[in-house]
Amino acid sequence: MTAAAPVYLLDASIYIFQAYFSPYNNSVDEAGQDLSAFVGFAQFLMSLYRRERPLSGAVAMDNALFTGFRHALSEEYKSNRELPDENLARQLDFCARAADVLGWPVFASTRYEADDIIGTLAKRSRGSGAVDTQGGVCIVSRDKDLAQLIRAEADVLWDFSSNRRRSRTDIERELGIPTTCIPDYLGLVGDSVDCIAGVPGVGPVKAAALLSEFGTMDGIYSNLDEVAAMPLRGAKALASKLSLFETQARRCKLLATIVEEPEDSSEAFANASIADLALVSPNLNEFSKLLEEARVPKVQLARMSEALVRLVEVSS
Repeated sequence: MTAAAPVYLLDASIYIFQAYFSPYNNSVDEAGQDLSAFVGFAQFLMSLYRRERPLSGAVAMDNALFTGFRHALSEEYKSNRELPDENLARQLDFCARAADVLGWPVFASTRYEADDIIGTLAKRSRGSGAVDTQGGVCIVSRDKDLAQLIRAEADVLWDFSSNRRRSRTDIERELGIPTTCIPDYLGLVGDSVDCIAGVPGVGPVKAAALLSEFGTMDGIYSNLDEVAAMPLRGAKALASKLSLFETQARRCKLLATIVEEPEDSSEAFANASIADLALVSPNLNEFSKLLEEARVPKVQLARMSEALVRLVEVSS
């Protein structure tokens, strides 16, 4: 790996479910069963490979729905989600296997979420010295929570589908706070997508003003008297709400904080070295076998296999 090459960390679920729900991706197997998630995700991986020629990185799978440690902290956390049905569960397995045969290191956990896997691998990459100011970490996702991991100037949060790449400067300009304060921010404003309540009555403007003035949530709660004197509409009531909901705010921050040093050292991703993140050449034979096992229609199977052959030939 060259020093300037980014480490690509892929948030698999975003692109799996995007393919699954897309009205433009109506793939079925030979028996007529839905195969959109698998086919769409495999095509996404090949498209990314064609565009970027990544040398190192990982695919993070999300296997911690209702079993992760955050659910022990809050029964409401992601309570709006549903377990995949039999068909989708089968496709999720095929997606993980597709990433593997296409050369990507794949990590999953039933305790930690994909965000935590990405956060840990990002930190371990930086700690190894493999990521420098030229290369950086490229997190491939449109999940705003992952913005908290964009630390260096070369780091990028890349929404592949819309081809929107945001640097630390972009994110901080948009939110009005440092990326390191995003967990504090979400602890205050909440996150309806993940059923994180936050503090009632604290929206983005007030949260940004509070963090701009006091730095962190700890700084806010160490200076509640000063909050009441801030030039904000309803400042006195705001100080009272913050006091009343302090326990909830701190719990919500914890829910929104991505793990970068897992307590469970037995997790494979917790011990991954930069050598473990090296991509290998796609396995053409295994890819074709996987498509056959998934019962991808023969015409589509041939088209996808041929596309991969061309990718490998061009990159070799």
